[in-house]
Amino acid sequence: QVQLQESGGGLVQAGGSLRLSCAASGRIFSLNDMAWYRQAPGKQRDFVAVITSGSRTNYADSVKGRFTISRDNAKNTMYLQMNSLEPEDTAVYYCNMIVNQFAYWGQGIQVTVSS
Repeated sequence: QVQLQESGGGLVQAGGSLRLSCAASGRIFSLNDMAWYRQAPGKQRDFVAVITSGSRTNYADSVKGRFTISRDNAKNTMYLQMNSLEPEDTAVYYCNMIVNQFAYWGQGIQVTVSS
């Protein structure tokens, strides 16, 4: 069984920074694409960023230039460095990983940006 655990969320003032982590545990034989999504209250879950197994990245337009996704395969961990945070970034952030050819989701972590 594979589990994903997010950490690093919390409350921050506008203009501040946070770093989210997502660690995979369990019987892991392969790690493929890793991604972050977010869901604001009353809205659908939206794509934020993705990093492939070859470390190619792609970002939602709303976070380009402010967020950076990265991964450490030795630690089975993915990161999201979030800078210049805005109140509109307030949401529950979810990590998603393709592990052993199956897609897994984390439980979600709250990020709140105050104005």
